[in-house]
Amino acid sequence: MMAGLNLRLRGVSCRHGRVDVVSDVDLDISAGQRVALTGTNGSGKTTLLRAVIGLHAAVRGEISVGGRGGRTSADYAWRRRVCGWIPQRPAAGRFPLLAGELLASSGDVRQAQAMATRLGVGELLGRPLDTLSGGQLQRMHLARAAGCVAAGASVVLADEPTAALDFAGQEEAADVLTELPVTLVVVTHDRAMARRCDRVLEMAAGRLRELS
Repeated sequence: MMAGLNLRLRGVSCRHGRVDVVSDVDLDISAGQRVALTGTNGSGKTTLLRAVIGLHAAVRGEISVGGRGGRTSADYAWRRRVCGWIPQRPAAGRFPLLAGELLASSGDVRQAQAMATRLGVGELLGRPLDTLSGGQLQRMHLARAAGCVAAGASVVLADEPTAALDFAGQEEAADVLTELPVTLVVVTHDRAMARRCDRVLEMAAGRLRELS
């Protein structure tokens, strides 16, 4: 059986204030596919991912994950259970979590901690998130995503997961992401990451086109 869940978007538009930043997007992603989403800053990539997971409210059109759409609180809660999320600029919060608490929120803390060790940040679990470097924080969120998958997530949505890493770290993060038995959608400017994906899409001025 193929791992992951399919994604289906029909006529999806997203607004910030009075401006459409995503315009009439239709997209089908098969279960288990790895898709890179490229484009310039401000083209709507992050907003589209946030709409899929239910973190952006001003959305028109239809979004379904694994055949389940809907806009009730239960639908959104289910979507967040089956979708692991790696944010580009994670917020530490006013009272920041410890790194270990972040990993515990994945649902499978043992797997998340094992991945943190593999990524070289396993000794930082007692540190507040706001004391970590950008690269350390990205590695922690990648480890959390691995825990989410172990706990049952079938989709991973990753927003620039290699941006704060050096070349070796980028390769390692790309290895981890493409090894996960899930449907993967990754916003990236990293060409090496894009080459590891089955499809490459580009967003420009809120519209989507397929490059390969």
